[in-house]
Amino acid sequence: MNPENPLLALRGKISALDEQLLTLLAQRRALAVEVAEAKMATHRPVRDIDRERDLLEHLVALGKSHKLDAHYITRLFQQIIEDSVLTQQALLQKHLNNTNAHSARIAFLGPKGSYSHLASRHYAARHFDNFIECGCLKFHDIFNQVETGQADYAVLPVENTTSGSITDVYDLLQQTSLSIVGEITIPIDHCVLVSGSTDLQQVETVYSHPQPFQQCSQFVNRYPHWKIEYTESTAAAMEKVAAMNSPKVAALGSEAGGALYGLQVLERNLANQRQNITRFIVLARKPVEVSLQVPAKTTLIMATGQQAGALVEALLVLRKHHLTMSKLESRPINGNPWQEMFYIDFQGNLRSEEVQQALQELTPITRSLKVLGCYPSENIVAIDPQ
Repeated sequence: MNPENPLLALRGKISALDEQLLTLLAQRRALAVEVAEAKMATHRPVRDIDRERDLLEHLVALGKSHKLDAHYITRLFQQIIEDSVLTQQALLQKHLNNTNAHSARIAFLGPKGSYSHLASRHYAARHFDNFIECGCLKFHDIFNQVETGQADYAVLPVENTTSGSITDVYDLLQQTSLSIVGEITIPIDHCVLVSGSTDLQQVETVYSHPQPFQQCSQFVNRYPHWKIEYTESTAAAMEKVAAMNSPKVAALGSEAGGALYGLQVLERNLANQRQNITRFIVLARKPVEVSLQVPAKTTLIMATGQQAGALVEALLVLRKHHLTMSKLESRPINGNPWQEMFYIDFQGNLRSEEVQQALQELTPITRSLKVLGCYPSENIVAIDPQ
């Protein structure tokens, strides 16, 4: 060990162990692929909750013998198990839909560095070898890119745990012929991003998309002297702040996005809620089939009659067939004052008998009914050890 700088040798050992961990994680993922192939042959479901719980309990007990905290072990392996589940789901879906695309064109909001861009990268990493980025200025442009064949997929935010539903996207879903083929949920960590040395009191103007300002309203309200300027996306705000290169301006956005523009983080974790998560949907020109071995979600849009209890009657159909609803959103019908369209997400596969029966029963009691898509649920609920 170098007596002048003993940290160098220790850091070298840590780096070597980290490389070994990466190799082991890659080997584990390769085994997950083999497991998926075995499940395809035996028609077993992707998730085995009892197996996951037994595994976590064993690892927590083993971790204690190494003086490792149970919470740390649980959190770490929940992430590893989630990766395994999503890897298996993606493989089963490729096999069922006979897709083997090496690359795809994905349209999203904003230039590089926006949250939609990060979500697109996240989706592409699991489904394609590489992807061509199609940044757009407006939500309408994203729909148009896929509808006209200029892009293969659209990635759009639909709801956030802090600010709620993104109504502009829901309104556009009324008019499109595209189908929902996937979803992604990513944690959103808003940061104050600056181009050089400054502090929060020196900042006079802050740029961002309206959503981050809404999600971080409590933090922003602490600085009443800030002038708020809206941009088309968080990435557009970062690009502007980088170009201005002034200690008096800042952007709200992600640390990863800021790094693309050479910005530094002045403050982290700004959201009103500690768990600030955005759910994105993936749209394509053609629907996909979802394997019955994979947890599925179906999204539909319907208009009910004006009589009392019409919506309740429709929801009771879902309850009758044991279809768990995870989202109910109402939006005005364009051109029909005081009339509403209802968007519903529920856990269920369009290919299943329960969902088909429910749709048959809903048809005569609704004025209009359209399935927007059935797709693999990527919101993996983590299992806790007992």
